[in-house]
Amino acid sequence: MTDHHRKLIQRYNANERTNHWITAITFVLLALSGLALFHPAFFWLTNLFGGGPWTRILHPFVGVVMFVSFMLFAMRLWRANAIRRHDVQWLKQMPDVLNNREDRLPEVGKYNAGQKVLFYVLILSMVGLLLSGIVMWRAYFSFYFPIPVIRAASVLHAVCGLVMICSIIVHIYAAIWVKGSIGAMVRGTVTPGWAWKHHRLWFREVRKDIRGYGDTTAPPK
Repeated sequence: MTDHHRKLIQRYNANERTNHWITAITFVLLALSGLALFHPAFFWLTNLFGGGPWTRILHPFVGVVMFVSFMLFAMRLWRANAIRRHDVQWLKQMPDVLNNREDRLPEVGKYNAGQKVLFYVLILSMVGLLLSGIVMWRAYFSFYFPIPVIRAASVLHAVCGLVMICSIIVHIYAAIWVKGSIGAMVRGTVTPGWAWKHHRLWFREVRKDIRGYGDTTAPPK
């Protein structure tokens, strides 16, 4: 093993990466099937799932898989996503964030404030989609609810779906913007330099368990 690979820092273990990609794949399936069921202009997307009836059958089951997968992922990362004082300051300095002036920002833990806000938006969206989806699930639950409740659930489902799609687009854009982020979720590791630049507080925490990182006051070599 080379010195370079020995010094790589683990950001996500195999279970966390599996959770993430199951959630990502099921999200794509749900977004496509959801759009197909939402408006006639997108009905052609049902061909990806074997036609209209199969799309209606598969959509809620895939939704349950995504919800369970994401909640397992969220439980693993809950503590790292707690909002702290430096996160509030980070949000106040949004112009510096957007202009990539990271040297002016407070040091960041495993996740920055933007990632933490997205984390909670996704949780709320997921819960909203699950609850409204259960009310709308004709084969098993919808007959327990009056029509006005089902209609209200349909509106809530559409709103939560739109919020989630927009949030994931922002998530993907940010992952591309910060080079190395996608690689971290594919390989599970990041370089010390990446950790120092983007998540310095986190680097200071994890380096205690890594041999060869005695000094955290200067960038790693």
